Amino acid sequence: MTALITLAVMGLLLGLGLAYSAELFKVEIDERIDTVTNLLPGINCGACGYPGCAGFAEGIMDGEVEKLSDCKPGKDEHYNPIMEYLSDHPNPDGSFIKVAK
Repeated sequence: MTALITLAVMGLLLGLGLAYSAELFKVEIDERIDTVTNLLPGINCGACGYPGCAGFAEGIMDGEVEKLSDCKPGKDEHYNPIMEYLSDHPNPDGSFIKVAK
């Protein structure tokens, strides 16, 4: 009986520790990255220098990408919606991402 109570208490303490750690180390993900990724061609070729379209979209959101034309398979049909989306959805601090075609 003592072993059962000990295991139950340990399980409760470890569960509370995991719940606290999950909240403490939670990573906020920018939802705009998924939208920009979906607006890209989706070929995941890596010709832009990033590991696929998701990496390129993350580079756009981080301000590392200066020109959308770095995406080699992309065309104006991809670039224009991205630029419109970025002009409608500012950063959390209210600033806008500057990127050229």
